[in-house]
Amino acid sequence: MVGELHFPHLRLSGTNQIQVWNTAEDINEAFDEQTCRLKEEGWIRTDSDFIEAIQSGPDKVHLTMVQSRIHRDGGEYNRFQTLWLFIRDGGRWGVKFRSSFLVNATENTNFRGIK
Repeated sequence: MVGELHFPHLRLSGTNQIQVWNTAEDINEAFDEQTCRLKEEGWIRTDSDFIEAIQSGPDKVHLTMVQSRIHRDGGEYNRFQTLWLFIRDGGRWGVKFRSSFLVNATENTNFRGIK
């Protein structure tokens, strides 16, 4: 996923804190920590259940998404809504900004909205 990001990359957390990663190395470190915590709870993957472009222009697209964490037993155990902003920078599309209602990697939001 890191190859699909633009840097600096920003995320607005569920506690309304802005996280900023200036380089791919910075976010890889954070992803490694998050992956370890998720695996401890039995996570094997995250599925995107719903994706819709809610605004778009020639160089920017806002996507609303519903994602689900999938347990190693195959069951869904955490469903959450997220917003991703893609931009075209230097001729390449990538994610510049993400916002979700998750406070941390393993928080269960019990989101039951869209779909």
